[in-house]
Amino acid sequence: MDAFLLALQFLTRIPVSCRDAAGAPLLGRSVLYYPAVGLLLGVLLSLPPILFAGSAPMLLAAIVLTGWVLLTGGLHLDGLADCADAWVGGYGDKQRSLQIMKDPASGPIAVSLLVLVLVLKFAALTAMFEQTRLAPLLLAPVLGRTAILGLMLTTDYIRPKGLAEALLQQLPRAHIQAVLVISVLTAAVFLGLPAVLFAGGVLFWVRQTAVSRLGGVTGDVYGAAVELTEAAVLMVAMLQ
Repeated sequence: MDAFLLALQFLTRIPVSCRDAAGAPLLGRSVLYYPAVGLLLGVLLSLPPILFAGSAPMLLAAIVLTGWVLLTGGLHLDGLADCADAWVGGYGDKQRSLQIMKDPASGPIAVSLLVLVLVLKFAALTAMFEQTRLAPLLLAPVLGRTAILGLMLTTDYIRPKGLAEALLQQLPRAHIQAVLVISVLTAAVFLGLPAVLFAGGVLFWVRQTAVSRLGGVTGDVYGAAVELTEAAVLMVAMLQ
């Protein structure tokens, strides 16, 4: 339970308390529960359309999207914004890109990308509630956090003394592979293969771009992967 609470504390703004596990194996085991945290988010976000069934789909979409941002504290949106600025302003230079990613200010490219991603999510949620579907909303957060696992397993973390460095030192790789496979197969069954494949393609693009520009990934890249994977899942699921 402590490992799950640690994951919940790290990925959301849901108030929980757990014992200090920094540097302990528990920190690495908490990664196993990232998809479970995503599922909990999906369940919580599904409550408004269930409780207010029959309400205007656009209003429900706005409520759910607002709750989505508040529950996560905009953590992953911040990573997406930092990556967008670095990709454009870094001019292909690794050190300059990393410096830009540390800058708390957001440029016009970052703001534009955030708006576009949120608009895509809003449109997909509206279509979903018009069709009275909830599976994409339940599983998009799961796949978004599964994307972090995929990057952790396949890509070097390059930010010295970064937030994830201690966590990665304790990573239970064999167990993470099992969790990743289960999450992807479950999503494929309930959402269809196209949504999962497209989300995988988006994640591959994020990874390749990060490796090309930075030589690996940072916490901001993890956040960008979450947001883009979620948007991809929602969009393709509703286009099928």
